[in-house]
Amino acid sequence: MGTGTWHIGNPPNLCWTHLDGRDPESVTWLDAQDLPLTARMALTAVETRPRCQPLEEGTLINLRGLRKVQDEEGDALVSIRIWAEPGRVISVSFRQLAGLDELCEHAHKHEYKDPGDLIAAIAIMITKQLDPVVAELGDKVDDCELALDADRVHEQRREITKARSEAISFRRFIVPQRQALETMSTLQTAWIEDDDRIHIREAADRFARMAEELEAVRERSALLHEQITDLRAEKIDRRSLAIAVVAMIFLPLTFVTGLLGMNVDGIPYAHHPYSFWVVTAFCALVGISVTAYFVIRNWFKS
Repeated sequence: MGTGTWHIGNPPNLCWTHLDGRDPESVTWLDAQDLPLTARMALTAVETRPRCQPLEEGTLINLRGLRKVQDEEGDALVSIRIWAEPGRVISVSFRQLAGLDELCEHAHKHEYKDPGDLIAAIAIMITKQLDPVVAELGDKVDDCELALDADRVHEQRREITKARSEAISFRRFIVPQRQALETMSTLQTAWIEDDDRIHIREAADRFARMAEELEAVRERSALLHEQITDLRAEKIDRRSLAIAVVAMIFLPLTFVTGLLGMNVDGIPYAHHPYSFWVVTAFCALVGISVTAYFVIRNWFKS
């Protein structure tokens, strides 16, 4: 969705203007409006975080939602900056917000009668878009917990790391977004009706639940990462133990063959016809004895 203006109601009682922050004409248009300087600067700020701040007769609201184009660079949650005052709403976004086209269709049908209706609709739309994504992160961690396998530690560690990274990225915006909506629901302004407050509180509650789910995903991912590390350590220990056992079995045999293989005179039975088989039998006996010792000590079961 690009720049556009919608006059909602018949006769119009709400004017909603949405601007593309990357368009220089949007900045020029904002400068020509009768807005507080703080509001103009906040609407065009490059970096924002969710917040709700009353300014004179209006209110500045910053929210974050899923981006429409998933392969864009930057944060997974894109911002929409909103200035609301009686009879008018101005919104600015630098990247496309998922679900905003649907809101425009409802605006064409004159379904919003005041800024409170529109902002509540934006908040609920964001929760509907974001809730399944957060639930999918939890399901992904569940699957990793059930399928934890020492033979797939590399693959599972990548999946868990990705889920944890996304959870951290989402949570740093969702927590302040809940606080912003809770603040907005308590504002004493005429353009926020009781029904709007209920919807805004509902959206804040859903953000609170998502924040708790993301915190759980982060903690469970950290625990799974530790378990995978332990599995890898156990696997390495078992391999090291097998190598050590084999080395211990062949160590005395290496000593015997090295001793008898010296190129010096005086080696007993060097020219005896059965000396080779005697040495071979002796080495086999030593190897069997050492192996039997390790079996009795349960080294092969460790």
